[in-house]
Amino acid sequence: MTVDAKDFKQAMRQCAGAVALVTVGAEHGKRTGLTVTSACSLSDNPPSLIVCVNRNASAHRRIREEGAFAINFLHEDHALLALTFSGQKGVNGDDRFAFGQWARGETGAPVLTDAVAAFDCVLAQEFETKTHSIFVGEVRGVSHYDGAAPLVYLRSSFHTPREMREVVSVGDLDSRHLSWTDFS
Repeated sequence: MTVDAKDFKQAMRQCAGAVALVTVGAEHGKRTGLTVTSACSLSDNPPSLIVCVNRNASAHRRIREEGAFAINFLHEDHALLALTFSGQKGVNGDDRFAFGQWARGETGAPVLTDAVAAFDCVLAQEFETKTHSIFVGEVRGVSHYDGAAPLVYLRSSFHTPREMREVVSVGDLDSRHLSWTDFS
């Protein structure tokens, strides 16, 4: 049984994802990047993340060539930056870096200075699928900004966690003692 791609995409739109920019390129004029919701932690030993990148994206080839990239998680004031790096504003390649405040990471990759969290990575492994590659990045540098609300993509638009209702706090002592039967 195969699942219709349209149905799959519609179902995935119901799943919230942290918005991040994957950036690559140590030299001005050769930098590029893209907007993703497909980046997440893999392990803390060694500290590493994974990100899924379409093989047609300009950043895909550059990540392989450079052997390094950064994953920059965005905050609530970065929605236009996310649209710019997604290609929806008609800005491509190195021109995308005219927006935002950028520094050079330890690997040379562009790092957004006011990202909620930024991870400067070397390419440790790559796994190919039909349309995407899964890049594993070992973290060589990290920064974070605790003062802003993370940007989340859900149901085809941007949100912040404070907009979400019915918050369940993992730190709540009582919630640690609940079982799954308490939720039914």
